[in-house]
Amino acid sequence: MIIIQLAIILITAKIAGSISVKLGQPSVLGQLIAGILIGPAVFGFVEGNDFIDEMSTLGVIILMFIAGLETDIKEFKQNIKASTYVGFGGIILPLIAGYYSGVLLGLGFYESIFFGLVLTATSVSISVQSLREMGKLKTKEGMAILGAAVLDDIVVIVLLAVVMSFMGGDVSLSTVLLKKVVFFSIAILLMWKVIPWTIRLLSRMAVPQAPVGGALIICLLFAYFAEYNGVAEIIGAYFAGISIGTTDLGHKIIEKVEVVGYSLFVPIFFVSIGFSAQLNGVSEYLWLIIGLSIMAILSKMVGSGLGAKLAGYKWKSSLQVGAGMVSRGEVALILAALSIEHKIIESQMFTVLIIVVLVTTLVTPPLLKILYQDKKVIGEQQESSTVYSKV
Repeated sequence: MIIIQLAIILITAKIAGSISVKLGQPSVLGQLIAGILIGPAVFGFVEGNDFIDEMSTLGVIILMFIAGLETDIKEFKQNIKASTYVGFGGIILPLIAGYYSGVLLGLGFYESIFFGLVLTATSVSISVQSLREMGKLKTKEGMAILGAAVLDDIVVIVLLAVVMSFMGGDVSLSTVLLKKVVFFSIAILLMWKVIPWTIRLLSRMAVPQAPVGGALIICLLFAYFAEYNGVAEIIGAYFAGISIGTTDLGHKIIEKVEVVGYSLFVPIFFVSIGFSAQLNGVSEYLWLIIGLSIMAILSKMVGSGLGAKLAGYKWKSSLQVGAGMVSRGEVALILAALSIEHKIIESQMFTVLIIVVLVTTLVTPPLLKILYQDKKVIGEQQESSTVYSKV
């Protein structure tokens, strides 16, 4: 059963992605929609299960690992200021907007805070793929988005710990902060000294594809170490990619990892996002979903966009950065699931939140395409199609 489900996912991903590209959109948009169609929400050809969830997790880890491999570390450092402004702008405004939306809906104080936190979370995996297909991931806007996503993850998790501790949960803020410090301290040390030495050692081994296999092992270990310390696993994978990308074998490893990732794992991740769609009772909350979706999109675009503007970006670049921060993706889904697990938010509101998260995820690829759609980009569409062929 699992085998035929994987076959359906991969076939659908390729067909839907191809159609999306022919319609002038990033392939990831087609894959997201395909997931909704073949998932439980519509036709029910494939239902989510633990195996597919694990494959999906590997997909987003490899995707962010590739993003790290492609990151220009000099460009990344030059955009630290912008990333900081974008990150905080993309946290403050959505958190305030989400909180007051909860208040207006009659939710309690902690419910409204949690409501805001779900809408504050940022998942740039969708933006990363869209920008890669357009050849824009290595731009200053792309680097600002990636840096802001790292900051966003840290701040949102700390805020979550604060809220949970005040609610009486067994969460220690000092422990959470200590784990973050431990992770980043050890990660930086490993990135600086250990990983480059390890890759050089692997390059001298007689085992076939030793550097590529070693790179994937490092990626997985970093992802696990990050998750263990309360940081999203994609951040650990991204950091591992940055370090390996600075070595002499970085460009060769990228090519091999892309084959592994885009042949199997990454398409599964994008399609599986659609499996979380729940369309039952949507008509009853339609206007609420529309209103919250607009608020969620605009709060991120305006908040992160103003952050980019304060960092010295032009208005168009600021809008592009803001659009890249819109997708809430799997990070918000995890927070939403946590809210229902601890009975903080009722099931009806949980369904509304899930749909709003999916809307922000679906709107990100075409939004980026529109904002990057100038003469230069039109001339690069052939290159974009070439990139898609890897998918």
